[in-house]
Formats: sequence, structure tokens, C-alpha cells
Amino acid sequence: MKLFVSSSPHLRSKKTTTGVMLDVIIALMPALIMAVVYFGFKALLLAFICVATCVLTEYICRKVMKRKNTITDLSAVVTGLLLALNLPVDINPFIAVFGCVVAIVVVKQMFGGIGYNFVNPAIAARVVLMVSFPTAMTTWTNTCFMDSVDGVTSATPLAAAEGTYSYLDLFLGNIGGSMGEICTLAILLGGIYLVARRIISPIIPVVYLGTAAVMSLILGLDPLYQLMSGGIMLGAVFMATDYVTSPITKWGKVIFGVGLGVLTMLIRTYSNLPEGVSFAILLMNILVPHIENLTKPRAFGESRKKGEKV
Repeated sequence: MKLFVSSSPHLRSKKTTTGVMLDVIIALMPALIMAVVYFGFKALLLAFICVATCVLTEYICRKVMKRKNTITDLSAVVTGLLLALNLPVDINPFIAVFGCVVAIVVVKQMFGGIGYNFVNPAIAARVVLMVSFPTAMTTWTNTCFMDSVDGVTSATPLAAAEGTYSYLDLFLGNIGGSMGEICTLAILLGGIYLVARRIISPIIPVVYLGTAAVMSLILGLDPLYQLMSGGIMLGAVFMATDYVTSPITKWGKVIFGVGLGVLTMLIRTYSNLPEGVSFAILLMNILVPHIENLTKPRAFGESRKKGEKV
């Protein structure tokens, strides 16, 4: 029998980056379909603009940097689709394009490309857009099934008083908000698909949402209303679970999820911001290296004291 000596990793997976990204794209389809149902084909147009811009920007950026092109791994497609789903459907397309360039060039490629960015590109771009264009980012269009005084815009459930929208409207998505965050059912379907395909672990979403629910009770808010409002479901399933910017250890995921839930609810309750999810994820992304150092498992045979062998 021949023995082969090679460097780690010795355990290999059949999953590829392209395959993982394709699964994420499939999981995002229910949210995109519901956005088209509620807002019409302009939702599909915005998604196309964001995806096309991200792919083209990554292609040009890699060419200029004289690096191997990576557009075939579909990560730019995922970034564009996620950013589009985090935007109001009637936002100026040039603002969306600016956000895509920030996500790909500044957040992703300037740090070395996929696997090297320390924060989620779509989340970072959304935060930049919220700070740069606050009015455009908080002007929500009514769904085609909503009745309103002006027939154009409405408040999101977070901006309105609790009870303004029914649980059914919140679950099915007949509410104001970013085009991909409104339908809880569509996001849950995508999350179930990702867990079934073993693309993501349920630890971060479950702990994140559970912590947010507990914090809601502590703060005297309706937990169910809070969980189905704003971008917490979309953030928990699709952005907090990003491989590159979330912890890899089990306890690290738990700490990460608890931090997200606490920060989200504190920002929602006490700040002047319309939503706390993006800022919570951004802040916790920055803390991930410290969380992993804190929860790093000991090597087999090594005692708790550094350098002391058992």
C-alpha cells in the first residue's frame, strides 16, 4: 500500500465556491419573485441593474489589478442580488450603481477579493448608501395591494406603531420596506433550502432571532411583530451567515448571534436610525477575529496553559 504525504487540508469537500453561490442565488429567488409580485417588473429591473453592475465592476477591477478574473464564481452576482433586495424598489438607479461599486471595489477587491473582505460587501454598501442618501434609502413604495392616502409611499412596520399591520400582512409581505425584506415567508423558504443543502448552519439565524425576541420582551415590544418587520429576517438568513465574515466555531456563532440580536434591538429602540440590522451586522463582522480567538478550540493534547503538555 502506498502512503501519500501532503499538506493540509486533508478533509476535502465536493462543494465549490460557484456551487455554494448558486445555492444562495436559488434561495434568494422566492424573495425576488415576491418583490416582483408586490412591486411589479421594476423590482426585476433593479435586481438586473445591481447584478450587472457588480459583475462588470468586478471584471474591470480584476483586469486593472492584473489578477485572475473571478466573475465565474458567482459571488458578484450574489452581492448584486443581496444589495438590490436591500433597496427601496423606486430608488434612483444611479444610487444603486454607486452602492454596487462601493461593495465590489472598496469592500471586496481592495482587500484582496472573495475570502479576504472583513465585512459583508452588500451590508457595507447599504450602510454607505443610508448615510449618503438617507431620504432615498427611507422612501418606501406601497405594494400594489396596499391602499394609502397618497397611493405612493408608506411607512415601514418599524416606523409605524405596533399593530398597524396584521401578522398576516407581515408574514406574506403586504407592507412597505426594501423589496426583498418584506415577505417573511419567502425568506424562510430560502433559509430552509440553505439549511437542507448544508450551505449554512442554523445556529446564527436561530440565536440571532431568539435573542432579538428576548430583547423585544425586555424592552416591552411585540417579539413577533419585531421579527417580521424590517430587515432582520433577511439579515439573519442571508448576510449574518456569510462564510467570510462570520465565526467558524460553534460557540463563536452563538456569541455572534447574541451580539447581533442585542445590537439590533438597542439600535431600533434608542437610535434615530430607521433600522438596526445593517449596523449590527457591520459591527459584529469587525469583532469576528476576536470572537474566534476567544472560542478557538485547544489542540489535542494541549493543556489550557499555553505551551504546557499533558
